[in-house]
Amino acid sequence: MQRPKIGLALGSGGARGFAHLGVIKVLKDEGIPIDLIAGSSMGALVGCFYGAGLDVERLYKLSKVFKRKYYLDFTVPKMGFIAGNRVKELIRVFTHGKNLEQLDIPVGVVATDLKAGEKVVFKEGPIAEAVRASIAIPGIFVPEKFNGKLLIDGGVIDRVPVSVVKEMGADIVIAVDVSNVKTNTEITSIYDVIMQSIDIMQMELVANREIASDIMIRPSVEMYSSRAFTNIEEIIEIGEKETKKHIGAINELLKQWKEKP
Repeated sequence: MQRPKIGLALGSGGARGFAHLGVIKVLKDEGIPIDLIAGSSMGALVGCFYGAGLDVERLYKLSKVFKRKYYLDFTVPKMGFIAGNRVKELIRVFTHGKNLEQLDIPVGVVATDLKAGEKVVFKEGPIAEAVRASIAIPGIFVPEKFNGKLLIDGGVIDRVPVSVVKEMGADIVIAVDVSNVKTNTEITSIYDVIMQSIDIMQMELVANREIASDIMIRPSVEMYSSRAFTNIEEIIEIGEKETKKHIGAINELLKQWKEKP
């Protein structure tokens, strides 16, 4: 019997996006297939690493040694503090220099065209360039220039890309939002100002994504810094625990789909 195509919409959220690994692990452990992935920012990075054939155990190990010093290349601030060449090379190495169309699972990478004010969805072409564009937090990373476009973080225009994974052909959409606004948080740097501002702007929009998705998973990771890349194991574990709560509902959806006339 034919089964539904299951799509993951992985949201932006900086370091909190490591919770996506916990989500993927539990879905795999429970035998729930992942056929399609759309990702914004950190969701794009995790989605492409997984789609490139890096198994979950290896991704867990990789996350534990992920430190800011590996991807920060500071530049004289003109359009951003971080040049982003180092992180692009890191992405290229871990995805074996592949193009998006060569991934084991189709992955759509969401970025924002700063000049046109439009959403850009990469489904083919070099992974490193697409993901580097998708993680270009405005004011922090220098925008990625690609095909005449000036591209920034996908989370600016589509924090949890539910519509993208639907357009890719998903019958059932599991969305993961790791970027809830933490109120009364300490704001101590320009990064905090920018990230909190984006989170606040996106709050209303994400409420609509919840309606559009079949399952919305919201790991409670707002107490962790989106920039520190510490407590990664705890962030992943929260992703696991939150996903386990939704397994019954996901299996029920699959059952209902199969029972459709």
